[in-house]
Amino acid sequence: MTKDNIYAILDIETTGGKFNEEGITEIAIYKYDGHEIVDQFISLINPEREIQPFVVNLTGINSKMLRNAPKFYEVAKRIVEITDDCIIVAHNSSFDYRILKTEFKRLGFPFKRQTLCTVELSKQLIPDMPSYSLGKLTRSLGIAISDRHRADGDATATVKLFKMLLNKDLKKQIIKQSVKTEQKSKIASNLRAIIEELPTETGVYYIHNEIGEIIYIGKSNNIKKRITQHFTGTNSKSKKIQTLVHSVTYERTGSELVALLKESEEIKKNKPILNRALRKTIFTHALYQFKDTNGYINLRIDKATREERSITTFSNRQSAKSFMQNISEQYELCEKLLGLYKTNTSCFKYEVKECHGACVLEEPVDSYNTKVNALVELHSYENKNMLIIDRGRYIDEKSVVVVEDGVFKGLGFFDLNHQINNKDVLLSLITPMTNNRDNQHIIQSYVRRYKKRLKIISF
Repeated sequence: MTKDNIYAILDIETTGGKFNEEGITEIAIYKYDGHEIVDQFISLINPEREIQPFVVNLTGINSKMLRNAPKFYEVAKRIVEITDDCIIVAHNSSFDYRILKTEFKRLGFPFKRQTLCTVELSKQLIPDMPSYSLGKLTRSLGIAISDRHRADGDATATVKLFKMLLNKDLKKQIIKQSVKTEQKSKIASNLRAIIEELPTETGVYYIHNEIGEIIYIGKSNNIKKRITQHFTGTNSKSKKIQTLVHSVTYERTGSELVALLKESEEIKKNKPILNRALRKTIFTHALYQFKDTNGYINLRIDKATREERSITTFSNRQSAKSFMQNISEQYELCEKLLGLYKTNTSCFKYEVKECHGACVLEEPVDSYNTKVNALVELHSYENKNMLIIDRGRYIDEKSVVVVEDGVFKGLGFFDLNHQINNKDVLLSLITPMTNNRDNQHIIQSYVRRYKKRLKIISF
């Protein structure tokens, strides 16, 4: 390692939250030339998003403190300058580097630096320590640390630790070998060109081979992201796609429900070579009803059959079971009559006063069946006339899925500025689609999941 190396030793505090959705709340950077600190930058940052409560407890940084702090774009230039031609050093550098790259990506700026991780270096140069967390490691090594879980306190401690590691690596071989240079994208240039043309919106996409045949159809809430996954995946389907793809076309839908219905219809129509699995039925279990000898309506989950008429269908047994548990609580239904609790006497919920006693004939048949019928009415669309209104492709547009007499008629889009109250006009605007069990399952399960967000109009 030559003495020319300059390091940007840093620590970042974040809001916490979902992976790649975190924001920076504080940053501290010390520029170190191998002998002394030659520049430094320390700042709170307004992340423009909520801070997770456990992070507030850990760092003491709350939204009020950050209200007047600069936003990331206001300090981005300073961060670029202080880290220019530097190797970034951090304790668990993959985290801090990912967060920085994410913030720069939001600004449309490619941020690339070499990195060094003091956790990895410590494990090589100071083996057999009980812990390599910054707090415990520095305590074991006698390095004073103040303001733990604040950017400046942790960055200062990392500077001291890094100096110690530099001194320990006498031949400077271990540190030299540990520097990570970000690998260039493994996506071939022709695939990258395809990705660049795709939107980050909801819709259906079609992957074509060299002669224009559709080899795969899919749907996604982010077409660009999903195609990127296909182009970087290592499973057999992804590899086949990467070998055969020549172009990708797409259709925006705005609504995930419309995308699911179009995907199902298009796969059946085109039978793409790589969609074999999706040609099968997309649900396995269904909800059935029958009356027992005492007149109570019982509900049962069973494997879906074509012959028997079901109330609603489920993708798998687990989602069916979870549905049954939810309705048992929501409608105060008996677990025995739902097939959730096998017994010849009372169900478990009766013992804890959460069942009104249908299992031991205490709850009147009529009142119990009224609850079951309300549930059946909500989840079955047999004989129903309804419009399911969801997001459109644009701000001033909505999508509509039409069910008439319990039959899925089709779907379409309408402009919010032209409120359509006439059913015949609306039906003339929709694209007719096939009413089959798969589409019925897609509609029922989607409405189950998103009924609070959807607008459902009976006509």
